[in-house]
Amino acid sequence: MPPAFPALLSAFQFAPRYDVAVASRRGAGAVQRAENQDNFVVIDFAGKACHLLGQEPRHIQLAGWPAGHGRVAVLDGMGGHGHGREAAEAVAAGLLTVPPCHSAAELTRHLDVLHAELQRHFAFDTGARPGTTLTLLELPASGQPLLYHVGDSRLYEIGLTRAMPLTVDHVPATAAAMSGRIDERSWWRQVHGAHSPQIAQAFILGNTFSNPAQLSDPLYELTPLKLPSWLCRLPDRRVLPLREDAVYLLATDGFWSCAAPDSFVSRWPGLLAGAPDAAAMVARLFTALDATPPEGLQADNLTALVLRPLAGMANAHADETALPDAARSGAGRGDRS
Repeated sequence: MPPAFPALLSAFQFAPRYDVAVASRRGAGAVQRAENQDNFVVIDFAGKACHLLGQEPRHIQLAGWPAGHGRVAVLDGMGGHGHGREAAEAVAAGLLTVPPCHSAAELTRHLDVLHAELQRHFAFDTGARPGTTLTLLELPASGQPLLYHVGDSRLYEIGLTRAMPLTVDHVPATAAAMSGRIDERSWWRQVHGAHSPQIAQAFILGNTFSNPAQLSDPLYELTPLKLPSWLCRLPDRRVLPLREDAVYLLATDGFWSCAAPDSFVSRWPGLLAGAPDAAAMVARLFTALDATPPEGLQADNLTALVLRPLAGMANAHADETALPDAARSGAGRGDRS
């Protein structure tokens, strides 16, 4: 059986724009899952790719990958449906075949094709179809990152005082919010104040958003028009401006599978403060689970990928328009905590 605590991976070439590190483990504590059904994908600026195959890191060089373009993602295979690890492995391997994308629409087209191809591949005669979450950042050489999100893994922006989720969980509570059956406070309490293994959509699996009474094959994009007003700024697929004074965590739900997830997440800014690099940040996240686990921590797989913008380079190519200096300097400013 693969070790519960494989080596942290950080020898990636994302300079001078980013610092990236990732680790994926069967779990924390004495009681752990039998296998790691999580996965991740890293393609660095030199076209060197890494993902898990058979629960072990696999490193390959992608032919023809353009210099300066990157891709990072985390995946959580759905073990309750069988073949969860294989589903996550299949999507991770498929992401290595998706060409570099420069718009959310282009990325969506390629991932829709991959989703449909893998649905056919996993079309078993008996048993439920497997699935996996997918939270992905595409990192073009010119322009801001692109976010693509399916499932209940998350992207967090972690600043000095606050860890803010930048994705909306694809869970029954979100369906209830979109239909107006629960308000913002109830949604937050159900999604971030507690943890439930139920999911409303996953890659390969399909979705129950479009028809709660049955599983539909396509992926259902949560757009600003579909989401309630208090979530409409967090659509699934969008351009994602980065802050140089924050770090970005892509993680699977093992990190908040506990009695009070929001209380545990609120510790992350202090936990990461002063860490010299992305590798140290990933190490601190895992160490905190081992040393001071939150109350009610459940046995689950754990994957954490930290992307740290490097000073002066995070948005070096973000503005491709010819605006006057005054207009450019005022664009995109908002209240950030």
